[in-house]
Amino acid sequence: MKKRFDRIFPWLFVIGDLAVMSFSIILLSFLMGDFGYYNGPDRAIFSIFIMVWMVITILRKDYRWERTSQIDALFGKLIVSLLWFLVIVAILWVPVLEEVNSLLFFSTLSFTLFLFLSFYRVGTFLVLRKYRSKGFNFRNAVILGNGQIGGKLAEVLHRRRDFGIRFMGHYDFSPEITQDKDRLKEFFEEAVAKEIDIIYIQELRDAKVVKKLIDFADEHYIKVKVIPGNALQLEKQLSFSRYGDLFVINVNEIPLDLAANRIMKRAFDVVFSLFVTVFILSWLIPLVGLLIKLESKGPVFFIQERNGFNNKVFNCLKFRSMTPNDYADEQQAKKGDPRVTRIGAFLRSTSLDEMPQFLNVLMGDMSIVGPRPHTVPMNKEFKTKIEKYNSRHMIKPGITGLAQVRGFRGEIENPYQIRSRFKLDYFYIKNWSIWLDLKICVQTCHELIYNRENVY
Repeated sequence: MKKRFDRIFPWLFVIGDLAVMSFSIILLSFLMGDFGYYNGPDRAIFSIFIMVWMVITILRKDYRWERTSQIDALFGKLIVSLLWFLVIVAILWVPVLEEVNSLLFFSTLSFTLFLFLSFYRVGTFLVLRKYRSKGFNFRNAVILGNGQIGGKLAEVLHRRRDFGIRFMGHYDFSPEITQDKDRLKEFFEEAVAKEIDIIYIQELRDAKVVKKLIDFADEHYIKVKVIPGNALQLEKQLSFSRYGDLFVINVNEIPLDLAANRIMKRAFDVVFSLFVTVFILSWLIPLVGLLIKLESKGPVFFIQERNGFNNKVFNCLKFRSMTPNDYADEQQAKKGDPRVTRIGAFLRSTSLDEMPQFLNVLMGDMSIVGPRPHTVPMNKEFKTKIEKYNSRHMIKPGITGLAQVRGFRGEIENPYQIRSRFKLDYFYIKNWSIWLDLKICVQTCHELIYNRENVY
């Protein structure tokens, strides 16, 4: 009875998904038509769209959500499915549209589908969480072993009722007990009587006992999950690789190790930086270049070597904001620094001096969001003072980053500032998502407007 919802939910989800997609297309077709007349795909094409979206949703199992899933994983699934759908739409339908309207309609359709489907899926996700927190659609779970991590897991299950996992108790499976066949038989009988759905195993080293537990679970449709030991709990990201019949744990993988995530981030970087280059840098570079030249002799751009991805050195571009000097790589700009020109002071206070770095993004040396790159001498100094400092180079450096939107911008005056920057950079690397990038971009705009005290 309690599992009937899980059999019904996928169908409800797919039907709702199709309804939202159909509504989005129909609404957009009326809004973009002449005086409210329908201007969308005909009935045959519309039916094909419905079928294509249904097939994509089912094949990609968009309806399958882990009980502990987060919203960013939900968005990740939606984006990939939507990209597949839009590629098919572009092939089948866009060529038959009027040339004048095809690009506009397709672009607006993409945004509309993403907006409405996001609202639907997030809303469904939140409703499902609320439903489970009320005691419905639950699973019964037990923990085998009484280690410290098991205790913490029990606390989480008690606290997070929205997971829909009822903790039914610990079972002490010490080596002496696991060798007792009667004790194992007793546990199996209790598991059936209590209708256990999930068994969490911790610190069981007897391979024969673990095999018996898994065989029993398979026979009674019970999920078995292994709790990693204390050492592995220190790492946020754990995944598995298969070598033939052997599985190994990947302890320090990061989200951007996945090709799909790298493609998504690079696509965002290219689109964003292309937009800035075409619509802003195309006129900003000549204008700022003229002002720089009028005030002082020297180049328009200041090109500085900085450490990037995998610690490789690249040439970072900036508008020149100082008079040419021999100490730019070693001495940070200070408040009232005599080297800073008048136009340079304005550029630095508004962060416009960083704008040419969008060209670095296009060239692939940088990303829109990531750890800010430091000069080579500064990098060498910080590496000797901060443990694991080099780990911030696991991804491309960024024009902006999590540390910058948390207030750590400008001159580094105290050791705690670089330590705090590193901690925030490390957190970003371990917890990257496209939504975190978008959030940081929005917060960067806020920082540029309201918080310019430490930038000079």
